Order: sequence, then structure tokens, then C-alpha cells
Amino acid sequence: MFTHHLMIIRRDTGTPNLLARWPHFLPLFLLALTASSAFASSGDRSNAFQGCLEKCLRQSCTPEGRPLHPQPLVLRLTRWTCTDDCKYTCMHTLTDLAAESGVRMQQYYGKWPFWRLAGMQEPAAVAFSFANLLMHVLGADWLRRGMHPAHPMRPFYLTWAYVSINAWIWSAVFHTRDTPLTEKLDYFSAALAILHALYMSVIRLFHLYTGTRAFPGRPRRRALFHAWRALAALVYVAHVSYLSFTARFDYSYNIVFNLVLGLAHHALWLMFALPGSAPFARFADTPRSYRPGHAGTAALTVALTTAATALELLDFPPWGRVLDAHALWHLATVPLAVMWYDFLLTDAQDPGWRGQKL
Repeated sequence: MFTHHLMIIRRDTGTPNLLARWPHFLPLFLLALTASSAFASSGDRSNAFQGCLEKCLRQSCTPEGRPLHPQPLVLRLTRWTCTDDCKYTCMHTLTDLAAESGVRMQQYYGKWPFWRLAGMQEPAAVAFSFANLLMHVLGADWLRRGMHPAHPMRPFYLTWAYVSINAWIWSAVFHTRDTPLTEKLDYFSAALAILHALYMSVIRLFHLYTGTRAFPGRPRRRALFHAWRALAALVYVAHVSYLSFTARFDYSYNIVFNLVLGLAHHALWLMFALPGSAPFARFADTPRSYRPGHAGTAALTVALTTAATALELLDFPPWGRVLDAHALWHLATVPLAVMWYDFLLTDAQDPGWRGQKL
């Protein structure tokens, strides 16, 4: 399902996290309610922070913004500027003082204060992004090994695995260093994973694939397949173009875009999972009343993903300035990815694909 990726749509503002990736996006509906267009926070607006920053820049940086003293190699590799380093130092200095005084931790520039590690701004989120990446690498291998080479859905599922791998790579990069470029690469990659999840689901559930003797299809639906493929490509190009060329990144639109795709994806698989006859035949060569034993797994995965996304709504200050709700959500999606790959494989091997020889 969408394990990236409700992987995208998160932009930390001074309010609760906006969701950013995974292919289970019902939660986006709830997250959209917390969207905000403000990117400054109480911490960086405070006089104490501004005074600290001004002093640090004067003492540590040249007028051109270069460091007066050489930075550690790891900070240079991760592109920390002298100004960035001063912001980081002042943020934690004031957070230390707040902790000593029993004052609630504040956000700075729309983010909680995190201890960096090897130049990574949010090391826990980076680690869990790589864990999701690993699950999709393994999932792609499971699909290659477990699906018949002639199965009509094999290329679509494998492409989704590769697209998800790409999305989690950029998630890790974005959480390492949040810049306008890494943000867009993260968001656009996650949107592609979400869109492809819906794209392949429509092909699977409405039997738009090319059938064979072993895997019967609906031969008269090839025109629909080409139309659906063209529409999906056009939608993605329009989405990226709009967000790339507007004067200011439209975060609200981005949330709604992914929300609509995610809800559509969920609705299709919930209809597949419902007891009794589905609105469509679950397999091309079976009656609508045929419901495979694994159908409930789709609904279970949707439900668990929705429950896991409650972590995003909590948006609590990071424990030990390392582990926050968003990082824990990324951790929760790791086993969900395993569940969805297991479902895809089980579905691909179901007797409903009449005549297939696995």
C-alpha cells in the first residue's frame, strides 16, 4: 500500500505536523485540518533568539556569511552554512535555558529542536526512512521471486516498489538537510509513489492489464488502459509544474492533492475487502461474489495505517531532542510495508487468477 510515502506531505510549521509520505493516506484527511501557512515560529521570533543570533553571526561569521574558523568536515559535506550553525547553536542554547526554567520547549523555523548527528538535522527520521527504504528493497526482491514472470501485474508492482525506494531515499535526504530543493524532491517523489499506488490499483481492480491464457484479462479494455496511463502522467506533470512555478510553494494544495489520491486508493481496496459481492469482479474471470480469503488484509492494513498516523496528530516535543511523533510514524510504517507486500504476493497467487501456474 502506501508506505512512503502518506510519505509526503509534511511540512513542519509552527503547528502540528502535516503529513508527508505514505501510500496509506486516509490520515491526510485529518492532517489537512491542521495545515498552516506560517513558517516562522515563536522560538525564532523571540527577542532572545534574535539577539543570540546577531551576536553569533558577529562573532563567528564574516560579513559575507563565511565561518571565521574552519567547520568540521561533516558539516561542510552536509552543507551547513555559518548562519545555519549559528541558528542551531542559539536554538539549543535557549532550549537548554527553557528546560532549566521548566518552560515548554518551543519550535524554531517551524521545527522542534533536534540534536544533529553527523550533520543530519533529524537523525531518527533519517534512520527510519532508511528502514522503510530497506523494506521496499526487500519487497521488490520478494515480488521478483514470488510472482510468475508472466503475471500481468508484476511490472506494475515492481515499478511501485522502485518508485517507493526513490521516495524514501529523498525522505532521508530531506530529513538530513531541509532546503527548498530537498523539500521539493521529497514531496514530488512521495506524490509519485502515491499516484502510482492508485494507478496500479485501478489497473488491478478494473482489469486493465493485458491478459494471457494463464492470466485472463479483459481484452476490450486496452483503450481504457492507455487513457488511464495518459491521464495519470498528465496529472503528475501538471502537479509538479504548478508547485514548481508558483511564486510560493502551495502547501495546502499539495495536501489536498495527496489526500484525494489516497482516499481514492483506500476506497478501492476497502470495496475489494468488503464481505459479499464487490462493485467490481475481484478477478477478471470470476463472478463478483468470489471473495478471496486474504481480502480482509487490505482493510486491516488501511486501519492500522490510520491508527499509526495518530502519531502525526500528537506532535509532541521530541524526547531527548531526538525522537518525535513524526519519526515514530516513520517507524510504524516499516511493518506496514511488509504487510502490504505480503498481501500483494498472496493476491497474485490466488486461484482467482484462473489457470496460472506458479
